Amino acid sequence: MPAVFKAILLLTMSNVFMTFAWYAHLKNLNDKPWFVAAFLSWGIALFEYQLQVPANRIGFTVLTLAQLKVLQEVITLLVFVPFAIYYMQQPLKLDFLWAALCLIGAVYFMFRS
Repeated sequence: MPAVFKAILLLTMSNVFMTFAWYAHLKNLNDKPWFVAAFLSWGIALFEYQLQVPANRIGFTVLTLAQLKVLQEVITLLVFVPFAIYYMQQPLKLDFLWAALCLIGAVYFMFRS
């Protein structure tokens, strides 16, 4: 499997963990003290880092740092939108589309020759 696809796969999986670590406590642990949510989030984030660090190392062999960062942001939005809509029960907003269009512009400028 090409390095860029390995990086995308690992970054996508790490983003799932990251999104849950950052936001799921707002739904599931709202009645608990903040430090309980913080410790559980750190535990989830450990798995995220075990995927994210190799993903960035692999990705950096074929992408520039700026390309890797923009790729990460695109993946973050692709993971966050379904999470927000389906898991957190947030309404679908046109703002998601505008954000995606801005990221498409960022991808264009980072990946053009």
